[in-house]
Amino acid sequence: MNFSDIFKSSFLENVTAVSAFDMVLSMALAFCLGLFIFFVYKKTYQGVMFSTSFGVTLVALTMITNLVILAVTSNVVLSLGMVGALSIVRFRTAIKEPLDIAFLFWAIAAGIVLAAGMIPLAVFGSVVIGVVLILFVNRKTHTQPYIVVMTVDDKAAEDKAVAFLKENVNKCVTKSKTARAGSVELNMEVRLKDDNTDFVNGLTSLNGVKSAVLVSYNGDYMS
Repeated sequence: MNFSDIFKSSFLENVTAVSAFDMVLSMALAFCLGLFIFFVYKKTYQGVMFSTSFGVTLVALTMITNLVILAVTSNVVLSLGMVGALSIVRFRTAIKEPLDIAFLFWAIAAGIVLAAGMIPLAVFGSVVIGVVLILFVNRKTHTQPYIVVMTVDDKAAEDKAVAFLKENVNKCVTKSKTARAGSVELNMEVRLKDDNTDFVNGLTSLNGVKSAVLVSYNGDYMS
């Protein structure tokens, strides 16, 4: 066996292991499912600043996973080498939202199932997962919490400001209090009435209240 025979047996045979039609169809479906995952991510995003790059990553991750699994399923020797190569890969970017992990696994799973030839399972499973996420993530179980940061002169002004807040919001809870010489800073968690924020204007007009800031807070609360 010469070098030409080795080259033909190890390389040229693998070129036809996956047909051109299968490659095009699989990558096109992976792109479509990646776009669907991106759409669901955009609809269910609840953070402060939307990251377009993460959405594009979901599309690319679906296609890359599909590409890798297509190569692995066509050659047993390549699959063993791929396991060793991918074992050194480390994902070091911090995931701030737990729901982002679900989208990453969804993109990877969709790419794997598509490359395995289970197209109905990949499409049906993705549709079901997308519907479930849209229904449950966008469902509001409580009113949006806000934080009122205000600075007052003394204890009398503090009592007057707290009483004013309790009259104009549904819920008012003190989160933190900082006392300095000549001023007191309060952080109050409030739940608005019909999303009305006009009470902040009235709060700043009270005697002894130096400033008041209303901040939207995106956090986990147990009602």
